Amino acid sequence: MDEGTAELFEAIQRLHDEDATVVTSVRLSASLREAVKAAVKAGMDDTPNDAMLNAVRDRLAAFAQRLALDLHYERFPDARPSLAEIATAAAQLDDNPLAHEPDLLRQAAEELVRLKPDADADDVLVYAAALHAGQNPNTTRPAAAAS
Repeated sequence: MDEGTAELFEAIQRLHDEDATVVTSVRLSASLREAVKAAVKAGMDDTPNDAMLNAVRDRLAAFAQRLALDLHYERFPDARPSLAEIATAAAQLDDNPLAHEPDLLRQAAEELVRLKPDADADDVLVYAAALHAGQNPNTTRPAAAAS
C-alpha cells in the first residue's frame, strides 16, 4: 500500500474517532448551492453544511472501498469476479430476465471482450439481449439493462 493510500485510510478512521471541527471555505457553483438548499428543504439533511459533510464522507468512504478492493484483487487476483459474473449480478439486481441465462451471459462476455476490450456489465447485457433476440426471433426480448 502506498503512503497516500495508508494516509487516507488513517484519516477516514479518525472521522469516527474525533469531534473536532475546523472552519473552511469551499467554492461551489451557484447551481450546486441552490440544489443543496433545495435538497435540505426537501428533507435530505438538516442543514446545507450537514448535506455537504455527508456527501464528502460518503465519497471518501466509496473511494476508500474502491482502493481496498483494488488492493485485495492485487493480492488475490483469482478473487476478482469475471465480466460474466458481474453482468449476472447486475441482471439479478435489475430483475432482468437475462439473469436466468448464465450460459448466454458467459458467451456474450467472451465474445464482447474480443470486440470491445473495455466492455462493462451493461455492455454484456445489451450484447446478450441481441444474441437472445437472434437465437429466438419470435419471442419477446429480455430487457438489456435497466437504467
